[in-house]
Amino acid sequence: MQKNKSNFWAAALLMATSAIGPGFLTQTTVFTNQLLFNFGFVIVLSILMDLVAQISIWQVLTVSNKRAHELADEVFKGAGVILSLVVFIGGLVFNIGNLAGAGLGLNAIFGIEVSFGGLISGLIVAIIFISNQNLKIIDFLVKILAIVMVFCIVYMAFNVKLPTDKLAFGTFMPDQIDFKSTITLVGGTVGGYISFAGAHRLLESNINGIENLKKVTKSAYSGILVTGIFRYMFFISILGVILSGAILNENNPTSSVFETVFGKYGKIMFGIIIWVASFSSVLGATFTSVSFVKNFQIFKFKNPNVLPLLFVICSAIILYAFGKPVWLLVFAGYINGFILPFALSLVLVASRRPTIVGDFKLASIYYYLGWFLVAGLLIFAVLSLIN
Repeated sequence: MQKNKSNFWAAALLMATSAIGPGFLTQTTVFTNQLLFNFGFVIVLSILMDLVAQISIWQVLTVSNKRAHELADEVFKGAGVILSLVVFIGGLVFNIGNLAGAGLGLNAIFGIEVSFGGLISGLIVAIIFISNQNLKIIDFLVKILAIVMVFCIVYMAFNVKLPTDKLAFGTFMPDQIDFKSTITLVGGTVGGYISFAGAHRLLESNINGIENLKKVTKSAYSGILVTGIFRYMFFISILGVILSGAILNENNPTSSVFETVFGKYGKIMFGIIIWVASFSSVLGATFTSVSFVKNFQIFKFKNPNVLPLLFVICSAIILYAFGKPVWLLVFAGYINGFILPFALSLVLVASRRPTIVGDFKLASIYYYLGWFLVAGLLIFAVLSLIN
């Protein structure tokens, strides 16, 4: 019983730490600087979208006892291969961004060159995945890293002052809605591999079936609650800093926020928080992305730890060759925003097929809101390309 409880928390925190990685920190800083109070609406919208997508995906996958690509193949023949490839490639792009964030963190703390810092962080992750106890190590680290992130951001939020009336209006009645920031934030916190991180973690521990549905749903809610609090608190922190008159460095805007709040220790605090966020997201991205393709014949190795090792090494090499960490962190979320409507639509179709989910039926509110979310994301994606 205790083991199962630990697995449910591990799944919730794996999803949460994947969603609040360096991409989210950078995206939120960049877009808050552009939209000010109005970005509160984008934050709340992303949390609501997160709720609909995550609950639907976690329930359908665990009840059917199928990973997302296996489920997709039963909906439409060949859809599983397409989903696996787009999630794997999107996860790779995101992982490059995660390692870029880790590089930024080590640069801020120790002055190490960014790309080299990403390589060092990638090496540490690679060592973890070599271990036969990698899942236990990941679970332990994710818990510790989540506590560190939440503590730092909540502390920041309580050290800024904002006009509550303007904050409320911007959050619930914005005078400007930006499509690109919305699709980017949703992609960076819900899209791509992130939607499946928690559910795949539960399936990895053989937690499935309708008998576990209530606990699975509670686990998903817990992860969403953690990410929701973190996202809004971080937005408040950044907005307070910007309104205080601080000028953000366009090459590393998030660092400017921490330097304003924490003074001479700000750069080190920024380094710690973005490294923690990045490292935990590398763990989540690697675990989940690999889970989509590890059964492909081309990716089958005698040692199952070889594939995640190659995934991390490839991400680190591309970062070292390409650079541009801040651009990568924003671009990664934007790309993953296009994957979610495709993946979620397959899950929703599966949720109404007894041959896949048996007697289970996804609640109507999640089913219809899920289709509304799919349509909305597609519209936002198209509009973001046009504008």
